[in-house]
Amino acid sequence: MAADVGVRGEFERIRQSGRERLLELSKPKDIKIGYFTNVGPNVMWGTQEMLWPVNTNIQKASERVEQLATPKKDFSTTDSRGRPLFFYSCGRPSQIWEAPPRSLPEASQRVNNLANPKAFHPDYKEDRTVLGPDEFLKLFPKSQFFYSCGRNSPIWAVTKGAKSAGERTRTLQLAAHRNPVKEFQGARQIETIIPAPALSATASERLQALAAPKNRSEGPFREPTWPVTHSAMNATCKARSQELSRAKGTTDGYMLPKDEMWPISRAAKRATASGRVSELSKPVVRASMDHVQFNPDAFLVKETALKGVIPKRVFDLANPISR
Repeated sequence: MAADVGVRGEFERIRQSGRERLLELSKPKDIKIGYFTNVGPNVMWGTQEMLWPVNTNIQKASERVEQLATPKKDFSTTDSRGRPLFFYSCGRPSQIWEAPPRSLPEASQRVNNLANPKAFHPDYKEDRTVLGPDEFLKLFPKSQFFYSCGRNSPIWAVTKGAKSAGERTRTLQLAAHRNPVKEFQGARQIETIIPAPALSATASERLQALAAPKNRSEGPFREPTWPVTHSAMNATCKARSQELSRAKGTTDGYMLPKDEMWPISRAAKRATASGRVSELSKPVVRASMDHVQFNPDAFLVKETALKGVIPKRVFDLANPISR
């Protein structure tokens, strides 16, 4: 008796699980179009809300992030803070800073060694003496560009003997300007000076006659149509003129073009379309793809089409061309 109860309970359990499986399989299939149009949760665009809720642990910065967010220490002093990049630097990227007071009294031995000027070459020859104020001579005792505007050779001082020297024939010859060529002509006078007799002269009769405007009669000067002479009207054409005026003929076998407009018969105007023609003239109405996807039998082939036989003409056209 107990064995029968155990078998029945097991059978009832299997039957119940089979029902659940059948109910699951009997559910209709979901529409595939939802996979392409709905991606992720529904979101109202234009709001500042997050797509997914943010975890509370993420909202708090970690120890490493807080360490990286610490600002860098400012080592600048009150004097250097806010100093411009090109502060008296002549365009250089590095600034010229003021020297501290403790470094001003005396220079170190290294600075004095670097401040010594470069020694001259053994074969160096001194420049000529430069005359000038004592202040400039102290600063530039051997200045090569003293008052020279960047030239390589300095401006020498002229001696008193050269200033009081007399003129020589050779000097006067070199100082004379170059004479122009014999064919040279000077510039003409821009304004033409009219002599006094021409200003007080009177025009002659000939000049007055030439200066008078031409008298023109008011038109029309001739009739728009002129008469044709009788001899021209009674003239006959020559044989050569008739031959030249003859139009070019057409070739043998030439046919005139057909009339572009064909007359329609009365019977064609009164004709009515047959039932077959009316049926063929109706457009084929097919369902859109939005509706066809819900119809599982939309693309099934009809039984009559499966049992159809290909005509011989279609079979011959379907065969490939053998070359």
